[in-house]
Amino acid sequence: MALSSGLKYVSLGVLVLQTTLLVLTMRYSRTLKEDGPRYLASSAVVSAEVLKIFTCTLLVFSENNFSLRAMYELLNEEILNKPVELVKLAIPAGIYTLQNNLLYVALSNLDAATYQVTYQLKILTTALFSVSMLGKELGCYQWLSLLFLMAGITLVQWPVESLGDSEQNVMSAGSQFVGLMAVLMACVSSGFAGVYFEKILKEASQGLWLRNIQLGLFSFVFGFIGMMVYDGESVKQAGIFQGYNIITCIVVVLQVVQWCFTTVHHLTSMSFMAAFVELFMSAFVLFACRQALGGLIVAVVIKYADNILKGFAASLSIIVSTLISYFLLKDFNPTR
Repeated sequence: MALSSGLKYVSLGVLVLQTTLLVLTMRYSRTLKEDGPRYLASSAVVSAEVLKIFTCTLLVFSENNFSLRAMYELLNEEILNKPVELVKLAIPAGIYTLQNNLLYVALSNLDAATYQVTYQLKILTTALFSVSMLGKELGCYQWLSLLFLMAGITLVQWPVESLGDSEQNVMSAGSQFVGLMAVLMACVSSGFAGVYFEKILKEASQGLWLRNIQLGLFSFVFGFIGMMVYDGESVKQAGIFQGYNIITCIVVVLQVVQWCFTTVHHLTSMSFMAAFVELFMSAFVLFACRQALGGLIVAVVIKYADNILKGFAASLSIIVSTLISYFLLKDFNPTR
């Protein structure tokens, strides 16, 4: 019992660390000033998709007792011989690819703290799409929790008077508007794609990791096409991996870790208390701070951390991101 309780809080710490690191490293990598060219966000998205496919392939390989023959037969049967089921995943794959690119745009224009709390709006969009597409019913307390979320995000985005050069303020406001629009579009796309993918998973008999291989293949194709369309000239001049460094590699790996957690936990229903803790604290705690200041990992988290702790993990991650963004990155300016 003591060991299980200890692992519960260890998993809480791991979850907070993983969530915080992803946001902060993405923000840092997009604002880091270097002599050479900055890495292409579209390239990072494609790299993450390749790593996801590789990870899922290893997991399917292990599920088939590390038999190449069995794995080949499974992939041939489920992917090549079922084109209709395969094409269904093109929609969420395209939306996920768009969402991942939008997150880079958002973190290029918003500080980590504001981005993280605003991105919690995806919980609202997921709830709305779940009601409309899956026929789920939410209780009055759950709707109340969603209203708290909306109120908190509204407070965070509330405009304040700022002193200083007016031209710089206008440029900053324009950048924040671009970041806000990007994160809002990412929230809508995340909610729709997540619920659509859940609907497909519940209607089909294929395994979760096999479905993600199919999803990753489409995402890779869409991501590669998008990279060549928007960054084709840069790719031709300096290559796909231009500007890559250790920070970029960490960002890609953390994206895959985040995706693993989301995938495994995708079909887990959230209790009212978990929803209330995550939604209310995530929104209200950041606003209070704003005013006052001016695979193995996945397995451990899923097994030992309950929904209440996951809610606290989200809130703690926002607080930690706020503090680091203010004291270290110095890109978060609290209101007075």
